Amino acid sequence: MDDRRDEARRGDGADPYAPATTALDRGAFEADPAAVAARLDADDPLSGLADRFSVPGDALYMDGNSLGPASDAALASLDRVVDEWRDLLIGGWTDADPPWFEVGERIGAALAPLVGADPAEVVVGNSITVNVHTLVGTFLDELLAGNGPDRAGHAAADGNWNPDVEPAVLVNDLDFPSDHYAIRAQLRQRGIDPAEKLRIVESRDGRTIDPRDIEAALGAHDDVGIVFMPTALYRSGQLFDVARIAEAAHDAGAYAGFDAAHSVGAVPHAFADAGVDFAVWCTYKYLNAGPGSIGALFVAERHHGLTPALAGWWGHEKATQFEMNLTYTPADSAGAWQIGTPPLLAAAPLEGSVELLREAGIDRIRAKSLALTDFLIALVDERLPEVSVGTPRERDARGGHVALEHPEAERLSKALTDRGAVVDFRPPNVVRVCPAAPYTSFADVLAVVDRIEALLESGDHLAYAVGEGGVT
Repeated sequence: MDDRRDEARRGDGADPYAPATTALDRGAFEADPAAVAARLDADDPLSGLADRFSVPGDALYMDGNSLGPASDAALASLDRVVDEWRDLLIGGWTDADPPWFEVGERIGAALAPLVGADPAEVVVGNSITVNVHTLVGTFLDELLAGNGPDRAGHAAADGNWNPDVEPAVLVNDLDFPSDHYAIRAQLRQRGIDPAEKLRIVESRDGRTIDPRDIEAALGAHDDVGIVFMPTALYRSGQLFDVARIAEAAHDAGAYAGFDAAHSVGAVPHAFADAGVDFAVWCTYKYLNAGPGSIGALFVAERHHGLTPALAGWWGHEKATQFEMNLTYTPADSAGAWQIGTPPLLAAAPLEGSVELLREAGIDRIRAKSLALTDFLIALVDERLPEVSVGTPRERDARGGHVALEHPEAERLSKALTDRGAVVDFRPPNVVRVCPAAPYTSFADVLAVVDRIEALLESGDHLAYAVGEGGVT
């Protein structure tokens, strides 16, 4: 991707998104931004994809990092399963095309290329928080049994852990809170005091986490058995260097786990090559599978065969699952971390939505996403002096959304949404703007900045109340 950008800067014309990148690099637009947006949209190889998504009215939908919109492909796969339920009833488990029985593994295999994994390493099931519980719990149990990560090429990760040492889990203070809730619960259930053993890397600036601080924490504490970090921060959108963190974890003799909710579907990953031990993510953000859609997880092949901390019948080996043995035999794949019967209506839209993203190509989605956020940041720099950009400007450290910081961010968020630009607010001062590549145009980004500028000039946002809570 960087090579294509370099070619565009040399004038080879290889990158259709070069004008957005150039504007950010130079700190200004060489032409009227409306003309730049029109050129970018005309040259966009993914422009036709937007017609396959449903956004009500003329709304400027910039909240896909919270809930992606419906696509024709997602609705078609949902309709198919509803029809199968009506026509086949219980027979759908075996006679649907494809059978429901294999839904977790089948859609997991479709997701695997998006995260750089083998098909058997990914499964869909449960919810993201349930998956944090079962995976963190599983690897805590391994540590308490004296089993470390056993990662080739890392001297400290030799597979041995002193079972007399209570393991700590390393997280950071900008994490999504649910991850901490789940990890604390898993520590408590094993008689481990979270106040002592949930170690928290603090942010230097309140926006980002410096990877050197993760490495320093590992150097300072020899009891860290699991490093659990996000792939991207939910507030600022900082994208983490997964391979660097996994290597640091293994060098310290710890497992490396990730919450990938805010990147899968917008950013290509290479979990297997990076040495990741396990990861979790939801499917209702950039994967556009619908509200409350099924969760997904990755477990590296070297850990297959472990007994999950939360065992359930759907994680049993498939060949003997219906023998109804009272002794649990885990599947020899990521499928072992499924728990209960999969909710078919919560999984069905994902089948269509992931195929649509694979058709578009995750690398092309990432290229456009970077260009959209380049364009947005350049416009903010040029036209909104009262607004700060809280998202890293370095492209390798930026996920799919941009955090715009302003003292009246909550009021701005409400006023923008009322005016058809759907964004969200995150305390204390962030308006998150997500120009998702599959369905957002460069003209849309310009229109959102126009509305922010108009509100700041008029002061109309100041009429809105704050502190009322609610879902955003």
